[in-house]
Amino acid sequence: MKRNILITGGAGFIGSHVVRLFVGKYPDCRIVNLDRLTYAGNLANLRDVENRPNYTFVKGDICDYDAMRSLFAEYDIDGVIHLAAESHVDRSIRDPFTFARTNVMGTLTLLQAAREHWNGAWEGRRFHHISTDEVYGALPFDGT
Repeated sequence: MKRNILITGGAGFIGSHVVRLFVGKYPDCRIVNLDRLTYAGNLANLRDVENRPNYTFVKGDICDYDAMRSLFAEYDIDGVIHLAAESHVDRSIRDPFTFARTNVMGTLTLLQAAREHWNGAWEGRRFHHISTDEVYGALPFDGT
């Protein structure tokens, strides 16, 4: 395999489309789909790729530092597309601590696991964090 790419939140609506795109478009790369399978995750979204040789599903929590360290080591992850997040506004109002835990501490956990695993060997390594305004905050409308 040329690359080992971790996609977090890969069983969600957007994540499953990204996983399926990468599995099909990059058959020489191992795509590791990490999802906790909460209310937003659904493995049925991935039935068409679940048996592909370059696809692996791992059920796990991005907030579990030891598990993330192990995952980076086991699959020698050299690229991350981080999509996992709590992003339903109604849920954020009812349970803001879960949002903060997942969106802030989960992202920090992944960043630290990547930094530790890559250990300064940054060449060719990538970490992409893709999320919504519920994670990044709203952008002002400037009329353009």
